[in-house]
Amino acid sequence: MKEFVEYIVKNLVDHPDQVRINEIGGTHTLIIELAVEKSDIGKIIGKKGKTINAIRTLLMSVASRNGLRVNLEIIEEEKDEEDGDAQPE
Repeated sequence: MKEFVEYIVKNLVDHPDQVRINEIGGTHTLIIELAVEKSDIGKIIGKKGKTINAIRTLLMSVASRNGLRVNLEIIEEEKDEEDGDAQPE
């Protein structure tokens, strides 16, 4: 499932190297967390959420064949204010 989402998302965004996907598996439910570059979030969501809903529909179809439930979440990761440039005194 992770590879499936990764393939779709990387072909939609401008920064495919910044795509991060995390799978959290349960017994019958799979949660997929998706993080992309901040400028690419709009491309993943699409107008009125049509793109993300289409991806979720595809995921649900594939998951139901395997007897799973799947939930795709977009997470917005905040960058630290410090980039590690400060040196300890």
